[in-house]
This record gives sequence, structure tokens and C-alpha cells, in this order.
Amino acid sequence: MPHNPAIDRRALFAGRFTNPNVVVRPPGGEIASILVQARPERLDDVAAAILALAGCEVFARDPKGKLVVVIDAEDSGVIGSTLNTIAALPNVYSAALVFHAIEAG
Repeated sequence: MPHNPAIDRRALFAGRFTNPNVVVRPPGGEIASILVQARPERLDDVAAAILALAGCEVFARDPKGKLVVVIDAEDSGVIGSTLNTIAALPNVYSAALVFHAIEAG
């Protein structure tokens, strides 16, 4: 495996790039599954707020307050920020990443 001295492993894992242009994104997009725990009596409100976010779909729901949300995005940065947005929604107790995959284009 050739070593590219322009990319430092520690900087890569920490998200600090000296030259971000050397990182080539794969074609296609990324998909993630999020488990959301919300107040059961506000589940419809939370689901509606999530559906209003770009790339989000409510795949399944449990009347006890659980939602399975699928996020389809261009990159993991969008997935991460969407996850944070969902976690900060009113009446959401928690939002946890359950699955993440890169779609080959």
C-alpha cells in the first residue's frame, strides 16, 4: 500500500487536514440509520419535524416513543449535522447512529 506523506493519519482521524483537496470522496452518497427516542405523546410532532429535514425518512415507529430514521446524504458531515439537529429537537430524548454505509456510485 503506497504511503501518501500529504495525509497524516492522526490529522485524518481528528478531521484536521493540512490539504483537504488530497482526500477524494467516493462516488454516490451515504446512508445512515438513526434510532430516535422521543416523548410518546409527542411522537407525531417529532416525526413531522424530522420529515421536514432534507434527506430524512421515518422508516418505522413504535408508539412507545421510538422512531427509526433513515438519512440519505452526500457525505458523513451532512449525516452528522442532521443527527445533531434531530437530537436537539424538542421532545427528543436521544438520537443514536445505528448504521452507516457509503453507496458506491
